[in-house]
Amino acid sequence: MRLFEDFKILFEQPDWSYDPQLCFIDTVLEMKPYLLKIFENDITKNRKKSRFGRKDVPSIEQIVRAAFYKKIKGLNYRQLFYHQIDSRICAAFLKIDANRPYSYQVYQKYISKISSDTLNRFMRELVKIAMEEGIEDMKRVRQDTTTVETNIHYPTDNSLIWDCIRKSTDLLKALSKEIDINYLNFTKGAHKVFYDINLSKKKDDKYELFCNELIIFEKVIHEVNKVIGMKSLCITPKSKKLMKQLEDLYVQMNKIYDVTYRRQIEKEDVAVEDKILSIFEPHTDVISKGDREVKFGHKVNLATGKSNLILGCEVVRGNLRWSKKTGQEFTNFKIFVIWKSQEEHLRLNLKRRLP
Repeated sequence: MRLFEDFKILFEQPDWSYDPQLCFIDTVLEMKPYLLKIFENDITKNRKKSRFGRKDVPSIEQIVRAAFYKKIKGLNYRQLFYHQIDSRICAAFLKIDANRPYSYQVYQKYISKISSDTLNRFMRELVKIAMEEGIEDMKRVRQDTTTVETNIHYPTDNSLIWDCIRKSTDLLKALSKEIDINYLNFTKGAHKVFYDINLSKKKDDKYELFCNELIIFEKVIHEVNKVIGMKSLCITPKSKKLMKQLEDLYVQMNKIYDVTYRRQIEKEDVAVEDKILSIFEPHTDVISKGDREVKFGHKVNLATGKSNLILGCEVVRGNLRWSKKTGQEFTNFKIFVIWKSQEEHLRLNLKRRLP
């Protein structure tokens, strides 16, 4: 039966007219199988055999195809799992048996291993292929900047404190199962104050509520600090990992406490550089463009050619603007690669005309 399914996948031809992007990627991967070697080290790194679960794992090609499909369709891992069962094009593109799909945990485990450096190398090879085939000539290149938002809720002082209390309590609970520790749980009182602040409309009421919330928050920070002092009890890899997460969170908690106290109690304006917008995505920046809505994420520089293929990509930290003061940050923008001959790879420096 398994042999029959393999032949069925091999000879079944999907209608690519509805997904030309998938058709292009499928053609490139079929004609240039060496591209899959670029992802091999990342995917197979630290792969361990287990006595439990399915003995077969997705091939490198299946994982790479799943990563592309997930990104093109804008899916999360659970939706990817559903698509491989529900969509014939998805099953054909991923080259899987629809009757034996892989779980979303498997896709998350392997796709998340692919690093940005590996994607950079893949894009270089893709640009070379485009130039060999005459799709791109690099004679005209345009550059623009856009914003990629991170998946976080709108950051407020109240919500950030609640995130810290909730996350630290979860870590303490998990750590208590590994080592012998005692801690006080303040989530019930913190949860009540969190909702009271959200429902409060008067500034005077909010001031008193924030005072109460900061008192509870300070107690939670004390409990976390007390447990961190028992670091020597952590012997197992799991307990060490949990302790490391707790130490990182402790630094963020102190910073959020300081910012909240300055903003809500002392009524001080705090610089954006001093703020943490999310404890889960601490790298997030505040991006504002004139009078437009403020976004939370990263500014990304993109360069494209006549084929609309992405020729260069650069993630910029902060909210730098196109001006004479900060424009020098963008004057040397690197294109992935220019294919001039079989022996020579050149890089192109684009110089934007500053106002």
